[in-house]
Amino acid sequence: MHGEVLSATRLTPSLVRVVLGGWGLDGFEMPAETDTYINIAIPPLGAPYGPVYDPREVHDSYPREWWPARRRYTVREWDARSRQLTLDFVLHVPAGPAGAWAAAAQPGDVLIFNGPGGGYRPASDTAWHLMVGDESALPAIAASVERLPPEAQAVVLLVCDGPEHEVELHSPAQLDLRWIHRSEADPTPLIRAVADARFLTGSVHAFIHGEAEEIRTIRRQLILERGIADSDMSCSPYWRRGMSDEQWRAVKKDFVVQMTAEA
Repeated sequence: MHGEVLSATRLTPSLVRVVLGGWGLDGFEMPAETDTYINIAIPPLGAPYGPVYDPREVHDSYPREWWPARRRYTVREWDARSRQLTLDFVLHVPAGPAGAWAAAAQPGDVLIFNGPGGGYRPASDTAWHLMVGDESALPAIAASVERLPPEAQAVVLLVCDGPEHEVELHSPAQLDLRWIHRSEADPTPLIRAVADARFLTGSVHAFIHGEAEEIRTIRRQLILERGIADSDMSCSPYWRRGMSDEQWRAVKKDFVVQMTAEA
């Protein structure tokens, strides 16, 4: 599938919102999950194909240097009536292929993708929800709290680089939202914030996603110190500090196996 860029808006210094539309989205249907994702394809500059292409055909017909970079992005919003698809891109430094594409995106540009897929939606039979993450998890958390009913309760802890990187979250539920700011002197304050957080009473359904080492430590805390069962958590390391996406994907499976075996 593919979408045509309708708009690209800088929400914060490190976050760009891209809205896609066009006939290439015909047949797109959202699953029930609130962490719905698509797998996008970003061709290298000067690619001898496109703008609409089949990544599998490119893989079979061109040398590796022309293969598109593949990345997974959470769907921030899908408007079925207008058939518009919204994605939020984090701009890392240095920028990866997807961030560089989003930073330069202009109306009329084309984004190729396949999907969607998903694995999490807030449970309806729990006393409260815990959602923890960084910028990479923000789209899924924002989409999730929007889907909570008014009687639901949620504790949300989000880390970013400062007040100018915060975005508004809207929810019909009772939302206890706290933004935590990292710094060079304290690059992982989310770990301490979760350890110090006021938890509600009763059963909890948790969504814990973000940087690998932070998520690993937080997951261990929640299981060993807070008594949350692994089965009551959606927990995934989206990325790892100091690694490119390709480097991370090469070791992610083993990392997750080790993380799971710890607790």
